[in-house]
Amino acid sequence: MFHVVKYQPLRLITQSSLSGMCLKLMFSRPVAFAQIWKSWFSSHSLVGNKNIILMGPPGAGKTTVGRIVGQKLDCPVIDIDDDVLETTWNMSVSEKLQDVGNEQFLEEEGKALLKFSASGSVISLTGSNPMHAAGMQHVKQNGIVVYLDVPTAVIMSRLKSMKVDRIVGQGPDTSLKDILQFRKQFYKRWYDVRVLCGGDVAAEVVAEKVLDAVKRYQNSELETYISTRSSRSGRSTQKNSHKYFSDVVTEGLAPDGGLFVPERGLPKFTAEEWQSLIEAMYAERAQVVLERCIHPADIPASKLREIIGIAYGENFSCSKIAPVRHLTGNQFLLELFHGPTASFKDFALQMMPHMFAYCIPRSCNYLVLVATSGDTGSAVLDGFSRLHDTDKQRIAVMSFFPEDGVSPIQKSQMIGCQKENAWSVGVKSDFDFCQTAIKQIFTNSDYTGFLTVEYGTALAAANSINWARLLPQIVYHASAYLDLVQQGIITFGNPVDVCIPTGNFGNILAALYAKIMGIPIRKCICASNQNNVLTDFIQTGSYDLRGRKLVPTSSPAVDILKSSNLERYLHLIADGDGQLVTQLYSQLENQGHFQLRKDLLEKLQQDLVAGWCSEDDCLAAIHSMYSTTGYILDTHTAVAKVVADRLQDRTCPIIISSTAHYSKFAPAILRALRIAEIKQNPLSQLHLLSSYSPLPPVHWGLLETLKKNENEHHQVCAADLSVLMSQIETLIQNHFMKVF
Repeated sequence: MFHVVKYQPLRLITQSSLSGMCLKLMFSRPVAFAQIWKSWFSSHSLVGNKNIILMGPPGAGKTTVGRIVGQKLDCPVIDIDDDVLETTWNMSVSEKLQDVGNEQFLEEEGKALLKFSASGSVISLTGSNPMHAAGMQHVKQNGIVVYLDVPTAVIMSRLKSMKVDRIVGQGPDTSLKDILQFRKQFYKRWYDVRVLCGGDVAAEVVAEKVLDAVKRYQNSELETYISTRSSRSGRSTQKNSHKYFSDVVTEGLAPDGGLFVPERGLPKFTAEEWQSLIEAMYAERAQVVLERCIHPADIPASKLREIIGIAYGENFSCSKIAPVRHLTGNQFLLELFHGPTASFKDFALQMMPHMFAYCIPRSCNYLVLVATSGDTGSAVLDGFSRLHDTDKQRIAVMSFFPEDGVSPIQKSQMIGCQKENAWSVGVKSDFDFCQTAIKQIFTNSDYTGFLTVEYGTALAAANSINWARLLPQIVYHASAYLDLVQQGIITFGNPVDVCIPTGNFGNILAALYAKIMGIPIRKCICASNQNNVLTDFIQTGSYDLRGRKLVPTSSPAVDILKSSNLERYLHLIADGDGQLVTQLYSQLENQGHFQLRKDLLEKLQQDLVAGWCSEDDCLAAIHSMYSTTGYILDTHTAVAKVVADRLQDRTCPIIISSTAHYSKFAPAILRALRIAEIKQNPLSQLHLLSSYSPLPPVHWGLLETLKKNENEHHQVCAADLSVLMSQIETLIQNHFMKVF
């Protein structure tokens, strides 16, 4: 057996420390098992008795990078090809391959790996090692597997320069490109951390990236979250109250009423790293971006891949998931309505429920509360109803929406999306009441404590105030830019503007986050309807709700006066000054307004411009676009189109977020198209629209939901906080087992 050991003393986990951890698990708030993992790993040196295992295709530079990493760590370096296989076989790898053939070679290679053992070393695998499951399971037991992810085109170029035209596993009828693509599934199965390697990146740079990735993997203590309202002095005195991704997913809202944000900001990608994703499919782009934002102690890469596979699979009607379509001139449309409930909310809410189910402790039931202005309701109900049956027994969701403040089809859709663990409740008020009520319920410790003690049930949030709702939205803004590069519209580094219909500020905030992470977005254009509080704020720095009344419009997702996620952006431009954010929102709550400082307004206006659109202009834009192109914009996208036309300077492409499918707003669309007779039945309205052979076609998922659920009913309650709390308790009593 080939065996290498480098002794390094390790701090042992004593019996008393284990007991302490068990006590914490038993008597403090529920914590994920990953917390113990975090605590153990962060107490060890970079390598210790673990190996750093470099994995990737032939030509990825594993051997060269491995030697550099070994030198930097002063530890043994083992190349499986040279130091294990050829030593074991007493012949070269090429001779062995010629001797036994492809299939037998993989088996022989796997057997050699099973006999291999090492500690505290840097190991460079062969390109074909990951294809032998038993061998990889063996070597992974004592190591951190680092995937050197190099674009296939770069690998082919390198292999050509090395005069390599055939690799292990490649048959006579298989091209080199095909076998390299085939192997990727095996690399993706085994890695713990990934390092993106562009074409011209030096081995020394890759080695540094490997060390940084391993350090991050072993030290999750650095990736903590804080409230937008926490003071800097308070953070330093509360070392034992650190929040991790798994915490903020389950808790939603911070205890002080603020929103969670990463304490050290978002990760940044280099231009080369972004460019390595230009040819990638949407799910792969999502995987790479989210791996950088979520520590593997919270969700390992393999689990994240499983979640993304479920989220962006056959439930989306377009294989591109978030395609970019040329609209007119320099305008491009980012279509975000191909998910099961026909709005951009599906991108987060097909994923977030599975993240939530993975992160929560198994010892407690959870009721997810959400306030919706229309699209979120059906998306959250659909997302949580797709959980595994065992998860649905301990996770339920309740959606509150303004009974008379959503479109008839949106209401029918929410009612139709009700399942055994998902319910909709109409409230006789507007969205702002629903959202404020949810926040008040979360911060009422007497009530939430009662639910926990009496029913063993904790409350959680699925609105865009939940950090897990925002992260997936960053992906599609980045992906849209990469698509324009891939289509040859721009080269990487050229700027684009984005225009987004904005109510609660989550979607546009995700675009701003994509910009921070390295996507060359120049300006984010905030598009409002007649509820234009955000337009006024961005132009003047005055957020003033005094005397404002919410005006119902045909773009209800923008019918919002209190934009929750704006708080995260203010915290960002204020350089994390939680005291200032607390002061501003206290003033807004008590006096109905606040004024941003001049220096902060100047910062804000470097990122944002804003405009608003009247109802008449919105409907006219829909009619004009259909008349000239045959394409139907939904009412929210039309708001963005009007504002983009007014504010763009035409010096760069502009990507307009099409946040919902027009089918959800059929009456308004029919009015815009100047169709005189509009039937009241939502299903009849969709059939009428379909008869015009529009682009895109009427949404399949929405049509099916309405067909199946024409006679469903839902609860309606008064605009009274105590009534909402009573509804919540009744649902818990009916769905979860009472604790006696």
